Amino acid sequence: MTLQNSNIDDINIDLTVEEEAEGLRLDKFLAQSLSDISRSRLKQLIIDGEVKIIRAKSSQLTETINDPSYRVKYQDRIFFTIPDITVPDPLGQDIPLDVVYEDDQLIIINKAAGMVVHPAPGNPDGTLVNALIYHCGDSLSGINGVKRPGIVHRIDKDTSGLMVAAKTDRAHQKLAKQFAKHSLERAYLAVVWGVPNPASGIIHEKIGRDSRNRLKMTVIPYESQRGRDAITHYRVIRRLEPKRKTFDRGTALKRLAPSLSLVECRLETGRTHQVRVHMSHIRHPLVGDPFYGKSGPMKSKNFSDQAQQAINDFKRQALHAYVIGFKHPTTGEDLKFEAELPNDMKRLISALENS
Repeated sequence: MTLQNSNIDDINIDLTVEEEAEGLRLDKFLAQSLSDISRSRLKQLIIDGEVKIIRAKSSQLTETINDPSYRVKYQDRIFFTIPDITVPDPLGQDIPLDVVYEDDQLIIINKAAGMVVHPAPGNPDGTLVNALIYHCGDSLSGINGVKRPGIVHRIDKDTSGLMVAAKTDRAHQKLAKQFAKHSLERAYLAVVWGVPNPASGIIHEKIGRDSRNRLKMTVIPYESQRGRDAITHYRVIRRLEPKRKTFDRGTALKRLAPSLSLVECRLETGRTHQVRVHMSHIRHPLVGDPFYGKSGPMKSKNFSDQAQQAINDFKRQALHAYVIGFKHPTTGEDLKFEAELPNDMKRLISALENS
C-alpha cells in the first residue's frame, strides 16, 4: 500500500488486496486497512464513486466501484483520494469516563476500546479529548495545542486501558520527561496465538514505518538508519487451550489446532504499535489484530465451533493497558494504578478455556 499527499492536505490511497483479505466487503477491507478513518466515511466515498479498482487479471482496466458490499479479490488494486476535512477545535461532550484517579494536576482514565484519543478527519468528535474537556473544563494542559489538550501519550483506538492526562502545563512537562526517559512503569495484557517459548524473554528490535504500508509499523534491521529502538519484556501468564475438533485417521486421532496464551508485556520504550509489532515478530500475533494478526482465522479452523465463534466475534486486538506507574509531577510520590481486564477480553478468555 502507498499513502501520500496530493494537494497539501489530501491523501492518496493505493491498496493491493492480500490473500488473507480476499472475500471481505470493500468497505470492511478499507476500514481494516485505514483504521484512523471511519467506516461510514469510507462507505460514503465508495457510494459517491470516488473509489477506483483495477481488478485482478483485468489487463489494467480501471473501473469505478460504488458498491460497498463488493467482495474484494486477491491482487485487486484499489485507489482513491481522501479529501482533507478541517477538524474544528474540539468541544466538550458528555461522554462517560472511567476515572481511576484525579487531582488538581492529572487524571487517570481507563479508556474503553473503540474510543479514539483525539479528534482527526473521520473522527471529529466522540473522542477522549471531547470527554476530558467536558469533565475537566479549562483545567487541562495546553502544551499540545487546542486539539489535544492534556494528552501526554496515546493508546490505539481499539486498545483498552490506562492513560494519564495532564491538567497543568507543569504536570505535562514533568510527565513528558518521564516518558522520554522511559522511567514510567507500563504493562499490557494480551491474548496471543501460540505459546511463546521461552515463556519469558526480552524482544529488543527497532520499530519503524513499513515502507509498503505507511499506516503500519514493522521491525527494522539494526544496521538500517531507519526506525527507533524498542524493548518489550514478555511473560506468559497462562496457556489457553480451546477444545479441538478431532480427525479419525485409521486408528489415530490427530489434533491440529494450536494453543493460545495470555501474555504480560512490559514496555521499556513506547513506540507506535510496539506490543503488536513485537509479538507478531516472534510469531505470536495478537488475537483480533487487523494489521499484524490477519492469519489468525486460519489458525483457528480446527478449534471447536464455540471457540471459533468467540474468536470471530472479537472485533479488536486483544490488548489492554493494565498497569501504569510514575512519580507524581509535583509531589514526587510514587503512583501505580492497575485496571482489570475489560469484559470483552474476560469473555474471550472464558470462551477459549471452556468451549
